[in-house]
Amino acid sequence: MAVLRALRTPKGSVAGGWIILVILGAVFAPVLTPYAYDVQSLKEAYQPPSFAHWLGTDEFGRDLLTRLLYGARTSLSVSGIAIGVSVFIGMVLGAAAGYFGKRFDQMIMVVVDLSWSFPEILVALILVAIIGPGITGTLVAIGVAYLAQFTRLTRAQIMAIKSETYVEAARSLGASHGHVLFRHLLPNALAPVLVSGMLATGDAIILEATLGFFGLGAQPPTPSWGAMMSSGTALLFKAPWIIIFPGLAVAITVVAINIYGDALIRALDIRSRLRAA
Repeated sequence: MAVLRALRTPKGSVAGGWIILVILGAVFAPVLTPYAYDVQSLKEAYQPPSFAHWLGTDEFGRDLLTRLLYGARTSLSVSGIAIGVSVFIGMVLGAAAGYFGKRFDQMIMVVVDLSWSFPEILVALILVAIIGPGITGTLVAIGVAYLAQFTRLTRAQIMAIKSETYVEAARSLGASHGHVLFRHLLPNALAPVLVSGMLATGDAIILEATLGFFGLGAQPPTPSWGAMMSSGTALLFKAPWIIIFPGLAVAITVVAINIYGDALIRALDIRSRLRAA
């Protein structure tokens, strides 16, 4: 299996190990820490890392490791769900546009190219301003911001393989459009889109952290890595650990996703497939 082959490579094993560690930390956060993420204790505020609080405490005396683990829940789940929905919708739209072509393709691609012309952060900020701050607004903003990427990639894959012999054979045997799309075309276009979705998850984590940093993501007391960094900017010289540890969590996780994604590309030999197409 390609996922396991990627994990067996030196870089893939380190990157994949970190990703698994972060996911497990987020899932088992209530078991791993004795503290609550939203209980304040002002007398313990600004404590540096110690045996009692491994990563220190924030300005409200809350354990930073606890909030980091619960923040991973927010950042990973929001980014993962948003990218997953975006991949699904993008594949459906891209496959339909590439398969049917003509005016339907033109209509889809006009909208896609229009959104593609704007940076993801600008699209996200506009949508959050319309929907309102919070997890729902962040989910929609990230999903729409990356929709054009998956639609274009799927469309290109479908257009490259829809004239293959096995597709023509299925049509000549009377297969319906849905059968051809979902049984023959989409399975063969799936791998590059899924890997692209995984790599985009790293970008989505940064985008979610950016929205959280501006106060547009998850609202207090729900922790997120971006919101934690935002609260630590004014305390950089007084309590630098408040911003350093969430920043490191974002940076290392995104780098790990990109490295593992590259190992997965090699395991699936996607570059050769794309050159052949």
